[in-house]
Amino acid sequence: MLKKSGFSRFISHLLATPWQFKRHFSQQALINIEKATAASERSHNGEIRVVVEGSLSPMHILQGVTPRHRAIELFSQLRVWDTAANNGVLIYLLLADRDVEIIADRGIHQHVGEAGWEAICREMEAMFRQGHFETGVLHGISRIGAALEQHFPPTSDDQNELPDAPLVL
Repeated sequence: MLKKSGFSRFISHLLATPWQFKRHFSQQALINIEKATAASERSHNGEIRVVVEGSLSPMHILQGVTPRHRAIELFSQLRVWDTAANNGVLIYLLLADRDVEIIADRGIHQHVGEAGWEAICREMEAMFRQGHFETGVLHGISRIGAALEQHFPPTSDDQNELPDAPLVL
């Protein structure tokens, strides 16, 4: 990702509109992402949460909040860290910065590692650059699901601990 200067970042967040979001994520795309998350979670004992944010508030920008900081904040607020097996994974998209962040709880992170999550982020961002936003998210869910399936296979008492529907902010 190309880092923007403070001023150009402020402007891009200020000018972000709901129309731009809908251009990339239709209602059907959000439904497809929800279905993919639910299907993935049937193949493992982990939890995946997708959050898409169009832009940050001017105050966040002035405070220098990065996409990574925001993702960590949401990981905590949405209690993705609070799964029974410590295997929750947050996919966070910040459209105004064209950034993807993946934050994973320690149970799965110890198996995949920072380099593994970063590789998935870069793959998704490459798809986004080509205009394939829904496909990029579905790819991320698939790759994360494969890691969860390998290290946390499904159990008979598995419960859905987090909503499958993407959260749009």
